[in-house]
Amino acid sequence: MPSLGYTTRGFCIRERRLVLPKGVTIPVVWSRGLPSDPTSVRVYQDSLGHWYASFVVRRDTEPAPDADPDSGLGIDWGVSTTATTTDSAYDLPYLGYRRRCAAELAKAQRKMARRHNGKRGPQTGGYVRDRRAAATLQKKTARQTRHDSRVWAKRVVDNHDLIAVEDFKPTFLAKSTMARKAADAAVGAAKRELIERGRRVGRRVVLVRPAYTTMTCSSCFARAK
Repeated sequence: MPSLGYTTRGFCIRERRLVLPKGVTIPVVWSRGLPSDPTSVRVYQDSLGHWYASFVVRRDTEPAPDADPDSGLGIDWGVSTTATTTDSAYDLPYLGYRRRCAAELAKAQRKMARRHNGKRGPQTGGYVRDRRAAATLQKKTARQTRHDSRVWAKRVVDNHDLIAVEDFKPTFLAKSTMARKAADAAVGAAKRELIERGRRVGRRVVLVRPAYTTMTCSSCFARAK
């Protein structure tokens, strides 16, 4: 959640700088081009001290591509493979961004431990800097996982009219030996992104109770042990 920010309408954009009221000038690194002239901007700072500018613009809505009415996809959530589908071309593998940054994150955490003064009061500036560096690494991995989940969800929604999603609740994994890997896979975030995107473009999204799904025959619905 942003810790500091404000919204204004009296601003202008000059080259790579954002000029706010009272002559405040901010250099901007653009993540993407603006589709139209902005009407207002919100400048805010997150908990890590990073600043962002969010513009309000007008853009044309683009309808989702037409999918085959008979096209359907079933999705089963897991940990070794984040999403296993009935069509292997749409599987979402476990990408393991946090595992790739584990060595760098462990180094930052060791530096934090060395610089902790052992008291509950204010810590040294070095400890605060190392804590922010560790939090920045964790935020980076979360962003990478969220981006890949959004790209995957868009690809699934664009090509299927019916999407059957296992109504999987990953909260119990937090108390298991797979807690770290499950948190890195972000099953809940991927599921939420898929459901919201599918319903927003008018796809048929069906939530399937996971109970007995591996014991029930898909043809005759007989349940076996």
